[in-house]
Amino acid sequence: MAGTRGYVNRRLHSLLGVVPIGIFLLVHLTVNYFAIRGPESFNSASEFMESLPYLFIMEVFVIYLPLLFHAIYGVYIAFTAKSNLSNFGYFRNWMFMIQRVTGIITLIFIAWHVWETRIAITFGWAELNYQLMEDILTEPFFFWFYIVGVISTTFHFANGLWSFFVSWGITVSPRSQLIMTYASIIVFVAISYVGVRTLIQFAFGM
Repeated sequence: MAGTRGYVNRRLHSLLGVVPIGIFLLVHLTVNYFAIRGPESFNSASEFMESLPYLFIMEVFVIYLPLLFHAIYGVYIAFTAKSNLSNFGYFRNWMFMIQRVTGIITLIFIAWHVWETRIAITFGWAELNYQLMEDILTEPFFFWFYIVGVISTTFHFANGLWSFFVSWGITVSPRSQLIMTYASIIVFVAISYVGVRTLIQFAFGM
């Protein structure tokens, strides 16, 4: 029973990392990317997202609860899973280790980001607009904190796609797994550019 439960939890953990958390990440990065067109474009995109019906319900059941399970079980995996990195320096062993490290960094980053944005907005301490992110990211420490956090998040998602395709039996052959490796690298580079470019816009207005 314990083995079966662990198998189901790992599959669920993988699934939630792509759907819905991964989809939300892509949507979130896309909305933020409107910042490169200026404050008005970003504020309009943000206001549209905030005006969606049943927003609170969607946030709880589509984002926060799946994220909570993914994070808790991810921490368990990070501190219990064993890697052959010290004995075998293979590419996938490195990816295994970096996936766990970026998972912890991503958790810390998301917790802080939610605190100074969503929670602050909910309690009326801040308003969701361009100025909020500009004020945060013009401080050098937080700019680099966000750079590291965003890159860790995008890597964790992109490399997690590879694991998802393998664990769900979509890529079984070595060739299909190699193709998926290249695909995940492309995804990582693409969405990292979107995330980092947005941060630079907020911090430097360029």
